[in-house]
Formats: sequence, structure tokens, C-alpha cells
Amino acid sequence: MPRQAPLRLGICSFAFHRVVASGAMDVAGMFATCRELGCTQLDPWNAHLCEPAGAPDGLHAGSHPEDARLQVPGWEHVEHIRSLGAATGLPFGCIAVDGAHLFEADPAVRELNFARACRWIEIAGRLGAQSVRIDAGGPELLDAQSLAVIVPGYRELVARARALGVAVLVENHWGPTVVPENVLTLLGAVPGLGYLFDTHNWKEGLQAEGWRRCAARAALVHVKTFAFDRAGEESSIDLRPAFAALRAAAFQGTWCVESVPRDGDEVGAARQTIALIRRHAQVA
Repeated sequence: MPRQAPLRLGICSFAFHRVVASGAMDVAGMFATCRELGCTQLDPWNAHLCEPAGAPDGLHAGSHPEDARLQVPGWEHVEHIRSLGAATGLPFGCIAVDGAHLFEADPAVRELNFARACRWIEIAGRLGAQSVRIDAGGPELLDAQSLAVIVPGYRELVARARALGVAVLVENHWGPTVVPENVLTLLGAVPGLGYLFDTHNWKEGLQAEGWRRCAARAALVHVKTFAFDRAGEESSIDLRPAFAALRAAAFQGTWCVESVPRDGDEVGAARQTIALIRRHAQVA
């Protein structure tokens, strides 16, 4: 039997949005915590890369991924972030970018969002990050009007990112991408567009379909957890079929924690989610 490669692990820093918003953890502490918990890369949420003077209300931003008020840091601050990452000895993985989605009905807002997306791609290149997550945006119904904006937008972003050695990922997150068929439509329409598979963000009633149909397209995984039982299993939803679908697809990318603990213990939940991943991600 072939030897399995070591797990690649990350923590999307959204998992720490409450403890960071409270002031109990800063970016340096967040990166150090990722290293201490066994991560092999750093996966920041863009709200955590903002300059302190322009940092958003992390609790508000965490509940409103469509909010385009997230500031883009200057190059001096990006260099500071790069040095903090280098101090951990871990490379940057995926920057999860909110506030730069492609579809907006207002052309002026759409243009502003696109400029932000391009700037975050440049930041990813400067940090040496592997990828950026850029949302599609728009209504749940992926109609001709939405596609006419989203598909060309992704194509241009993919080309810009490729020149910098960065991949662009779409995630099942909000808007049209909560529907599995829409995720597959976008991936089929945009060569080179990657896919961030989130275990949770599906329209009600479509989660099992999303797991079954989309696991094979995953380049990166977010494992969403909320609560744990005494055995350390996710108690609010059975994630075993999601893990099984990813194993069947021979997923070899990074397993990324995105815990949102109901009890508020974000570091503890990240630790438990990593243990959950280690139990279920690979065939024994």
C-alpha cells in the first residue's frame, strides 16, 4: 500500500475573528497559534491584514462577507505582514478575500470591487501566497445578466493572478455559489479557476448534493465546525459523508479549519477541528 503524504493543514483566520476583535490576539499571535497547532501554512482572512487605522469591525465584517468597506493595506503594512509570516517559518496559503466580489448591479461599485480584487492578487503575490478566494457575488439565481459579469471578471482575474504565480479560487460561500450546479457552471466556464470546498455553505437541502458533486473539484477545503461531542466529533452535523467524498476524490490539497464555535472558545475549537481532520481525512 503506498505511503500517504503528510497532511497539509491550515486555519482560515476567520476562525479567530472574535478573539482578534476582542484585542486578546493580534496578527503575530494568530500566526504563532497556527504554527503551534500544527499548521503547514498560513491562511489569513483579509480583514486581519488591514492596517490598524483602517481595520474593520471584525464582528460585523465576519457576518457580512458582501460588505465592500474592507480596506486594502499599503505596501509597507504588507511587508510587515510578510515579515510576521516569515517569523513563523510557514508559507502563506490562501487569502480569503471579502469585499471584492465580482457582481454588483451598480457598475461603479462593481468597478471598485474589481480594483480591490486585483490589488489583493498583487498582495498575494508579494506575500508569496498560493491563492486568493474571490467571491462571485450576485443573486442566488445565476442568470444571464450575472454570468455576463462574473465569468469575464473571473477570466481576467485568473490571468492576472497566473502571471504572479497565484491561483484564484471560488468558494461555495454566498449568493449563487450556495447552489452546487452554479459552482460547477462557473468552474466549467472559467479555465484555470480553482475551487474552495466549504463543508457548510450550501443552500438548505443541498448540502449532501454539494458534497457529492463538488468534492472532486476541490483545490482547498474549509472544514466548518460549531460544536463537539465527548468523542470529539462535530455534534451539530455529521461530517463523515463530506470526508468520505473528499477521500474518494483522492483530495491532496490543504485541509483548512474554519471553526465557528458556539461556546466562543476559538482556539480550542481550532484544535478540536484539526484533531477531527486528522481522524477522518485519510484512509487508515
